Amino acid sequence: MKTTLFSKFSKRALLFVLSIAYAVTANAQGGGAAGIDAGASELTTYIDPIGNLILIIGAIVGLVGGVRVYIKWNSGDNDVQKSIMGWVGSCVFLMVVGTIVKAFFGV
Repeated sequence: MKTTLFSKFSKRALLFVLSIAYAVTANAQGGGAAGIDAGASELTTYIDPIGNLILIIGAIVGLVGGVRVYIKWNSGDNDVQKSIMGWVGSCVFLMVVGTIVKAFFGV
């Protein structure tokens, strides 16, 4: 069976019309912006507790680091300064991250 030029054209035209109709119905679903807004507000409710948790972990790391540095200092270790810098650096990092997370999301 031989296909004619008109038959090929009509198949392509039908495919084009169906794809346009599909795109129009896909865009007509609505609620996309409302869903994004709902997701953003849901995410904002989690940010404040996560920021507080990071700050609490930073405080605990600071306390543990202080105790470990004190023990090293009393035992007479030579690398007390290196240990202080490591613990203080990690504590400062966690405090800054907790604050930046809150500031980034505007909480």
